Amino acid sequence: MIVGYGRVSTAEGQEAGLAAQERDLKAAGCERIFSERVSSVAKRAQLESALDFVREGDVLICTKLDRLARSTTDLLAIVARLEAKGVALRILSMGAGDLDTRTPTGRLMLTMLGAVAEFERTLMLDRQREGIAKAKSEGKYQGRAPTAQRKAPDVLRLKVEGVKPAEIARRTGIGIASVYRILSDKSLDAKASAN
Repeated sequence: MIVGYGRVSTAEGQEAGLAAQERDLKAAGCERIFSERVSSVAKRAQLESALDFVREGDVLICTKLDRLARSTTDLLAIVARLEAKGVALRILSMGAGDLDTRTPTGRLMLTMLGAVAEFERTLMLDRQREGIAKAKSEGKYQGRAPTAQRKAPDVLRLKVEGVKPAEIARRTGIGIASVYRILSDKSLDAKASAN
C-alpha cells in the first residue's frame, strides 16, 4: 500500500500548503493520507499513526524532507523504524527526482540531505535569535501578544452572559486554564467594568 504523510506548521495561512501536499500525495498514488497542522517540534500524532499503520511492503511518501523530520537524528530514527517493518520511504520534492530508500543511493542521499536540512534550520534559528536580540536591545521587540489575553474581553463578556468556563474555552478557542486565569485576574475585571 502507498501511504502519504503531510504536515504544515501551526502558523496561520498554511492551509494552501497542506492542500498542495495532499494533492501531490494523491497524484503519487497514495491510497491513505495522514496529515496534520502541527509544529515539527510538537508531538505529531498523525505521523505516529502513519508509522503504526504501515506494513511490510508498503511505501510511506512525503512531499518534502522537512515535513517529515525535525533533525537528522529524528529522520534516521523514522527511517530505522520503517526499515524494521519492511517499509520504504519516498520523498517527492527532491529536484532531480524522487528519493527512495529502497535503493542504496536513496539511503545515502536521504542521510546527506537530512544533515543539510538540519544545518540550514540551525542557521535560520541562529539568525532569528540574533535579530530578536538586536530588536530587543533597540527597544523594538515586544514579542508575540499572548493569544488568550487578546480574547480576555470575549471571555469576560461570555462569563457575564452566564456561559460556563468549559464552553467559553470552546467558543474562544483557548485552553480552559487560560479562561480561569482571565476570570481570576482582577485587573481585567476592573477594565471590563470601566467599559
